[in-house]
Amino acid sequence: MAVITAIERIRFKRRADIWLDGEKAFSLSLELIAVSGLAPGRELAAEEAAALREQDEREQAVAGALRLLAMGPRSERDLRQRLRRRGIARPAVEAAIERMRELGYLDDAAFAKSYVEARQSSTPRSKRYLAFELRQKGIDKDLSAEALEVVSDDDAAYHAAQRRLRSLHGLDHQAFQRRLGSFLAARGFGYGVARSAIERCWGETHTEA
Repeated sequence: MAVITAIERIRFKRRADIWLDGEKAFSLSLELIAVSGLAPGRELAAEEAAALREQDEREQAVAGALRLLAMGPRSERDLRQRLRRRGIARPAVEAAIERMRELGYLDDAAFAKSYVEARQSSTPRSKRYLAFELRQKGIDKDLSAEALEVVSDDDAAYHAAQRRLRSLHGLDHQAFQRRLGSFLAARGFGYGVARSAIERCWGETHTEA
């Protein structure tokens, strides 16, 4: 049984170091210290100390998850990986993931749909390219396919091409095809889809000219 000999606030943080028998042992949040009734002179069993440290890490994981999700929606795997990279133990990370699910903040199906919608609104890409990106974020095949049902490669290629037209002004037909074809290929569009979008855009700009 160890004795708490000091509790020292860590500068600029809402945490404090716990000293046991004259040696710095670990740190806890100020909130956890308060609710646990920790104070100098109190005895602290090893089992209680271990439980407090585990609870503190779980709370840190939940707080970290909330901060990450406040920055924008994330897939479950992405959130898990980011928390693990912060050095948080796996059990605490899994507890935080479960808590985010309970709160409704983690939903891979909703994430996949919002991701596809955001991508197509800003930088349209092919279904194949989007499927690859979703797979990289840990979205399973079925959820990815469901999110991609609304995507039309023909429409996406045309809208992507339209956003590039200003930089292609004044080019001859061959250069126009080459530059726009490379642009669309980099976004995963196949030859036939890309060619259709290119000719459509060329015809529209030529008619306007």
